[in-house]
Amino acid sequence: MPKMPRISAKEAIRALERLGFEQVRQTGSHVVMKKDTQEVEIGCVVPLHRELKIGTLSGVIKQARITVEDFIDNL
Repeated sequence: MPKMPRISAKEAIRALERLGFEQVRQTGSHVVMKKDTQEVEIGCVVPLHRELKIGTLSGVIKQARITVEDFIDNL
């Protein structure tokens, strides 16, 4: 598994959009993103921070049901 990058929330949102997610809404400092697949609707929440902590970014990637490699390739 590659090392998790230190990125901002805007960079994470941009990478998720490249992977097919779209912004559904923003509540306060959190952006809710969604991706519709044939089997299920996948949702994830990204907190709007200047720099996401490694654990937070890992949680976002798990919610999005993607691999770290796919996420890094779309940064």
